[in-house]
Amino acid sequence: MKLKIIIGANAFTATLYNNATVTAFKKKLPMAINMKELNGNEKYFDLPANLSANASNPGTIQAGDLMLYGSNTLVLFYKTFSTRYNYTTLARIENPTGLATALGSGNKTVKFEIG
Repeated sequence: MKLKIIIGANAFTATLYNNATVTAFKKKLPMAINMKELNGNEKYFDLPANLSANASNPGTIQAGDLMLYGSNTLVLFYKTFSTRYNYTTLARIENPTGLATALGSGNKTVKFEIG
């Protein structure tokens, strides 16, 4: 199943993973949220309710990964880097070219919808 991620005039298509967390996440869509900047490589948003999580360490975060940190923090990564943290995978943007530019610096409104 595909997820559409809209940032301003830019739209990205992501492939959703097949897990219980994604099933719960899809029930919250569509949503438009103000994601906060963190570490120069990600945007995050604390969801109002917890989702089931099955976290593991991916080793490397890829630009375009959409993950859940803990049980309620939605994270959209726009740079590739190594990590020691655990995440539950939600989706991956198929072509993240232009994602970092679209997200820019500072907070950004991001829309998520089934697409």
